[in-house]
Amino acid sequence: MGGIGRSLILMGIVLVIVGAVLSFGRRLPGDIVWRGKTTTVYFPLGTCIVISIVLSLVMWLMGRLR
Repeated sequence: MGGIGRSLILMGIVLVIVGAVLSFGRRLPGDIVWRGKTTTVYFPLGTCIVISIVLSLVMWLMGRLR
């Protein structure tokens, strides 16, 4: 049961961090915005990289806790 509890605590911490980043940070460096006359294209490259790193760390930690 201890493994499940640790996993839930870890996921909760990650959710709090991701929520804070999304709430307080509008854009990360590396996010691409192209504004035309009638359209705007937004590609969150920096955000995708950060999310990928965080999820990789979570999966690695979950594997270590088993």
